[in-house]
Amino acid sequence: MKKYKLTIQGNNYDVKIIDIEDNVAEVEVNGTLYKVEVDKKIETSKTPRLIRSVAVPSTESVPFQHKTSAPGALKGIGHIKSPLPGTILIVHVKAGDSVKVGSKLITLEAMKMENPIHSPVDGKVVEIFVDTGDVVQNGDVLLVVQ
Repeated sequence: MKKYKLTIQGNNYDVKIIDIEDNVAEVEVNGTLYKVEVDKKIETSKTPRLIRSVAVPSTESVPFQHKTSAPGALKGIGHIKSPLPGTILIVHVKAGDSVKVGSKLITLEAMKMENPIHSPVDGKVVEIFVDTGDVVQNGDVLLVVQ
């Protein structure tokens, strides 16, 4: 957008050229929009205009799912979530096992690397939602420790 200050017969005008397409220019003069036809052909710049479409994430498997807890709820202590998308290689615990902080719970393969997932809390494994070979997404709950 180009801006100009013009004085015509003693009157001041603030002119903004908003868009030019073919030989029609959209201009704003002192806040009022006008479409102006230009007599000569306007040379377009060599730089193409980039028009982007609205990006819609394709990674969501369900239309909408809360990935955070409600304000009054417990803040997910013991809900062990996947830190990144990948494949479950090994589940090191079973339901009923006692774990300490730092105990290895699951080995997750992501981008050809093994990523150990450790327990952030002391407790007992209550429920396991994944098995060896399962594919998980970022934020999926893998197991619960209480």
